[in-house]
Amino acid sequence: MRVERVVVGALEVNCYIVLDEKSKEGIVIDPGAEGRRIVRIIEGESINLKYIINTHGHVDHIGANRDVKNAFPDALLAIGEFDLPLLRNAMNSYIAMMVGAKESPEPDLLLKEGDIIEFGECTLKVIHTPGHTPGSICLLTEGIVFTGDTLFAGSIGRVDLPMSQPEKLIPSIKEKLMILPDDTVVLPGHGPKSTIGYERRYNPFVTGTFLLF
Repeated sequence: MRVERVVVGALEVNCYIVLDEKSKEGIVIDPGAEGRRIVRIIEGESINLKYIINTHGHVDHIGANRDVKNAFPDALLAIGEFDLPLLRNAMNSYIAMMVGAKESPEPDLLLKEGDIIEFGECTLKVIHTPGHTPGSICLLTEGIVFTGDTLFAGSIGRVDLPMSQPEKLIPSIKEKLMILPDDTVVLPGHGPKSTIGYERRYNPFVTGTFLLF
């Protein structure tokens, strides 16, 4: 499996293109902006795109869904089941114009805890991590977890936005992510990568140095 990070849009979202090199099947995670650029990369790699996956429904993470779906109509658009209202109303955000977002198509799949996404010989397991949004998901594969805006290097997702659930974010992180092996690579929705071990020891929201309440 090969992972390519593409930083897109004014809010510098980490869009990930994930490829099974043997079969050339792949997925794209969080195409938030710059849809034509993302499409060019996928086409340049001759990737057979199977899925377009949103870790949550905020406009900076879904703003290029339409461009990618139009270019690859057979790819299935997927999002966590509890973030469908956010996806449908994402264009109401003042940020939509800033990031050049386009209204997203309806998803083909609503993902829930434990679902498995397969492409080539690769698999991703869906982990439901509410807090930043009700339907935020992380995606786990061997040695890597894509955390969206749930967990960042040294920080966590915002919980002061409409539909955020601040009381659920830290339990999501501690009960579902901090149980992973120390060497699991964390690939977040913004900023640099990290590891579960580093975040367990030094992330102030995980250690309790900073408190949400």
